[in-house]
Amino acid sequence: MVLGMSLQAFTLVHVIISLIAIAAGLVVMFGLLGSKPMPGLTAIFLLFTILTNATGFLFPFKQLLPSYIIAGISLVLLAIACLALYGMKLKGAWRPVYIVTAMISLYFNVFVLIIQSFLKIPALAALAPAVPPSPPSGPVFAVVQGIVLLFFVLVTIGAWRRYKPMAFA
Repeated sequence: MVLGMSLQAFTLVHVIISLIAIAAGLVVMFGLLGSKPMPGLTAIFLLFTILTNATGFLFPFKQLLPSYIIAGISLVLLAIACLALYGMKLKGAWRPVYIVTAMISLYFNVFVLIIQSFLKIPALAALAPAVPPSPPSGPVFAVVQGIVLLFFVLVTIGAWRRYKPMAFA
């Protein structure tokens, strides 16, 4: 039982929160490229990304896993992103600080989504077998993760160059 839910129900809630965070984050990411602030969707992205990282710590703990480390780093990055956006209003150097921290947090969520997809979807698991608790491995998995990393690096650089909001409250 976690938060009064069965582990299966809690896992489903955690996955739904994660998917909402990723979907909102992807829309926000493309908004950054078009220099569109999207304050409501940005708040959803940040809130649900914080929630997905925080709820990850509530799963039964057997050993320190990379997912806990990624979630911890992501929470620190999200705190900085929220400070840059809401506290410092993206003024001066806080604009690129926000872009980089928000996009790295989104990348971490997508990174974990890919790992979980390769672990849970039989067709993908066959392409990159894993021996739990180890993550998937092999060339297919490495290529997919490499392409996603390159995509995020390029989009983050593009957002850094193009995102110039007039005002963000």
